[in-house]
Amino acid sequence: MRLILAEDSVLLREGLTRLLHDTGHEVVAAVGDAQALLVAVGAHHPDVAVVDVRMPPTHTDEGLRAALEIRERFPEVGVLVLSQYVEKAYAAVLLAGNTGGLGYLLKDRVSEVADFLDSLERVHAGGSVIDPEVVRQLLARTTHVDPLSRLSPRETEVLRHLAQGFVNTAIAERLHVSLSTVEKHINAIMDKLDLPRDPTYSRRVLAILRYLDT
Repeated sequence: MRLILAEDSVLLREGLTRLLHDTGHEVVAAVGDAQALLVAVGAHHPDVAVVDVRMPPTHTDEGLRAALEIRERFPEVGVLVLSQYVEKAYAAVLLAGNTGGLGYLLKDRVSEVADFLDSLERVHAGGSVIDPEVVRQLLARTTHVDPLSRLSPRETEVLRHLAQGFVNTAIAERLHVSLSTVEKHINAIMDKLDLPRDPTYSRRVLAILRYLDT
């Protein structure tokens, strides 16, 4: 893959560059701020841009806004967003639109090299990847309502895998059940959560966002 890295920590940026180079990928640009990221994407048209959420000058949401702009201006470029912590509001913004070619991982996941590289491959292939901890917190119970109370334990497990970006066949393999069983669980999940059958929306994403604890 041809990659662009946007990370203001020089140590992490250099470490990722070396890791990706050693595993056969090409880092065409490594930058430290959101503006430089947008310029680099326009110049190089990479396969995937790896973007830190918080970047200079304010270290708030510059990376997120740049990621959203890349999604709008360069839809062919995959985007893998990295965050130090679970940013529920930021995750909601990213997941509100088309999730193809999109990933959201916690930075701790980078240390799990095989998982990180697998996430890059899935984003490059047009899939979606969401950190399991992000999914757990997005689907967490609140004091007001239990969003998963209508789901069986197995349906909840299937939903977590869906939210992490796994396709039906991969879920079947991971849960050691048949593909038809997974499909039945997914249909039950969508019905129990009363998700609209509207082709303009992704019911899989809505299953997460409906109970987002803001």
